Amino acid sequence: MVNVSTVTEFLLEGFAEAWELRLLLSTLLLLMYLATLLGNLIIITVTTLDQNLHTPMYFFLRNLSIVDMGYISVTVPSACVNSLTDNRAISVVGCATQIYLFLCCVSMELLFLTVMAWDRYVAICQPLQYPVIINLQFCKGITLLCLLGGFLYAALHTGSTFRLSFCQSIVIHQFFCDIPSLLRISCSDIFSNNLLNILSVIGFGGSCSVFIAMSYVQIFSTILKFPLKEERGKAFSTCVPHIAVVSVFLIFACYMYLKPPANSEMIQDMIFSVLYTIVPPFLNPIVYGLRNKEMKEAVRKVILRKFHSGKL
Repeated sequence: MVNVSTVTEFLLEGFAEAWELRLLLSTLLLLMYLATLLGNLIIITVTTLDQNLHTPMYFFLRNLSIVDMGYISVTVPSACVNSLTDNRAISVVGCATQIYLFLCCVSMELLFLTVMAWDRYVAICQPLQYPVIINLQFCKGITLLCLLGGFLYAALHTGSTFRLSFCQSIVIHQFFCDIPSLLRISCSDIFSNNLLNILSVIGFGGSCSVFIAMSYVQIFSTILKFPLKEERGKAFSTCVPHIAVVSVFLIFACYMYLKPPANSEMIQDMIFSVLYTIVPPFLNPIVYGLRNKEMKEAVRKVILRKFHSGKL
């Protein structure tokens, strides 16, 4: 039996067999990657330089942008390079590192989205108590908890996965290392791993989902009481895209980790993986930041400031 201690590398799947299709898909994903980096860098820069954006909402948005940059950087650049060069090999250490970093970013992403939903709930439903509840100390403390939670969650799942033996194949039917794909090629008893995945999705993912849903239900019930139709429309146009992005992230991530391995199709898995690994970080800067009037004004001010300083 070949186990993880003797396996030195795994083989990842490319985006397609034909070189032209690989080039097209890799180019498309790289453009999305660069756009994601640019959008998140703009948010980080502007929320740091503009004093008017030194508020809890933009503090959490800046944290989300930092996580998003790491989230998409863990998988997309290496996958595109591997697909273009047809170099499918990844070492066991590299695979474990990728899974750990990916799970860190995924769990932190969900935690920050949950905190941001609660932040909006307090701001809209309890505006008088907002400065007391969401203060600087709270922001720093909850951010530290999100980071710690992400590190521990990733360590638990990575350690549980790489204690397994792999003797069926070294081919991972995915464009990056992920736990469901590794479980399919393990010849060990994976009952405890599957149980851990189910408990994690239901316990961790489910509780965050319920918390986010309850926050937005309360937000919508408060919005409906707004006297002006324009205010209600503006609030709904802000909240609905938030819910859409969170839903895409949660639905496809839960599907990937809960579906039976026997029902797996590689092309379908890769499409769903793109939907929860690439699309949310790509959309988050647009939905949470760049559609915001205050953010647009801050970007304009920063650009004008740099332009005038450059002329001097």
